[in-house]
Amino acid sequence: MKKYNVKNYIRYKEDVLRSIKNIKKKPMFSDYTAAELNILFLPLVENIARKFSTSQQASGVMSIMDIIQSGSQALTLAINKIDYTTLKESEDQERSLKSFLAKRIRGHIRRAIDINRGDMRIPEHKLNQIRKDNGKDKKMVEMFFNSVFLSIDAKPYNEDSVYQIPDQSEPYNIDIFNSYLKSLLNKHLEWNEEFVLNKSYGLDGPKWSAKEIAKALEINGVSAYVRVSELKKQAVTKLIDNVDHSQVIDYL
Repeated sequence: MKKYNVKNYIRYKEDVLRSIKNIKKKPMFSDYTAAELNILFLPLVENIARKFSTSQQASGVMSIMDIIQSGSQALTLAINKIDYTTLKESEDQERSLKSFLAKRIRGHIRRAIDINRGDMRIPEHKLNQIRKDNGKDKKMVEMFFNSVFLSIDAKPYNEDSVYQIPDQSEPYNIDIFNSYLKSLLNKHLEWNEEFVLNKSYGLDGPKWSAKEIAKALEINGVSAYVRVSELKKQAVTKLIDNVDHSQVIDYL
């Protein structure tokens, strides 16, 4: 159970609620000033901070109030980095902001906790690698890419994989979604793997059949389509192994 300095915590909660009520509501989040956003998202900081353990072993000497303070500092820094042009183009500005800010708040708090643990420190990139999943987060990434790229096949690349038929309601702007997918493909895949997924899914135009893709890649023979299917599964496996769950969680 987390330990609070009750008086300070109650005073903090009252101050936050009072400050939020004093902010005039606006139609879009992009209309708020940086100072107003800072106040509006303080409850997000507290929500994230309370998920961190405050035991001596876990956080060194940091209390829950210390963690909230560290998260508030991160919030201020993150708000100063908001791209308002991109924010205005978002269909769900609140969700986009929360995703952008939460990632930076968590990272800042983790670094603060790591610093307070003592002299022996694990490098940040190694800590991120350790935190990445133990399986759970990878299942989320697996679900995402299987549902997007392998839903037209008989089964996903691994029989034990999490599998889900994609939502046909298309809650996201398909052009923005496709552009995001193409950026992931370009970053993590070889050109032929990227080509196969691009054309199979129709990221930049009509979907191609396996035979059309095989012909474009100069894959010949009666089983050319099998090689295309293997390339597709190989590409999806590579994406699952290399893409962090935080990059796809908003689309799940």
